[in-house]
Amino acid sequence: MTHFGDPFAEQKLLAAGEGWVALPHRAVLRLTGSDRITWLDSLTSHRIASDASTQALILDPNGHVEYDLHVVDTGEATWLIVDADTADALRTYLDRMRFMADVEVTDLSDEHDVVWVPRREQYKDLPTWLIPAEYAGMGTTDSGEDRGGTAAKYVPARPDRLIGAEVVFPRSERPAGPECGTWALQALRIAAGVPEVGADTDHKSLPHELGLIGPAVHLAKGCYRGQETVARLHNMGRPPRRLVLLHFDGALPDPGTEVFAGDRSVGRVGSVAQHHELGPIGLAVIKRSTPVDAQLSVDDIDASQEAVVAAL
Repeated sequence: MTHFGDPFAEQKLLAAGEGWVALPHRAVLRLTGSDRITWLDSLTSHRIASDASTQALILDPNGHVEYDLHVVDTGEATWLIVDADTADALRTYLDRMRFMADVEVTDLSDEHDVVWVPRREQYKDLPTWLIPAEYAGMGTTDSGEDRGGTAAKYVPARPDRLIGAEVVFPRSERPAGPECGTWALQALRIAAGVPEVGADTDHKSLPHELGLIGPAVHLAKGCYRGQETVARLHNMGRPPRRLVLLHFDGALPDPGTEVFAGDRSVGRVGSVAQHHELGPIGLAVIKRSTPVDAQLSVDDIDASQEAVVAAL
């Protein structure tokens, strides 16, 4: 995490739609070939289209989240903005799944950087991933429905808005305006209840628990790995856990610290940050059975919860 002297001032700048943030933890893969869109669509949880920006997941056979893909198709190529720590494993998986498809996967992370801009707008001639409308408070992503209803049941209202885009810049180029640090962006992301796959997930994480049904999962799309679990849980079950925004009393715990309701462990903290208005906050995934008004504690720090995903 970085800042440039005053992370609170940087948060306010980003919240006002100014500045930009370099994202060194993002890697860039490019797909080319005539089959790239239909091929990627067959592997992922959301519909992939030409000249479109999409969030999509690759799930394991049991429906757990493995990879989070920020997908941008420019008409000539499909760009994937992904977690740098998982980029090599993801590329290996994608290469293994090509079979006879006309697709080539290239890692361009040494030639390009990913930059966050706090405006949800397309950059001319640069691959631009627009944050899903749900996170930005600008409507909903077309995600269909199933017998269990629409995606709206998971997140009735988000705690705040996160407006912006991830732009793929050539290594030597940057947008105009002042640079802000990743601390500032993380605080705004947490306040909006937007989880980051990796920081806020574990090997058991399901899209339903994280509020990703809708933004990153299409309910009327079938035939991708893990889809049967997604449909079964949506139509006939309830997620075992739910994402919450925690407000800490005076101090920040370490990420990964257990969350307690009384003397019972109910989850773990993911991302944490100091927010310029809310103070110390964090995201956690806790047991669905935890009462929504339960007082929680983390490493002897009192915490109140604000629901992101509903206790269905």
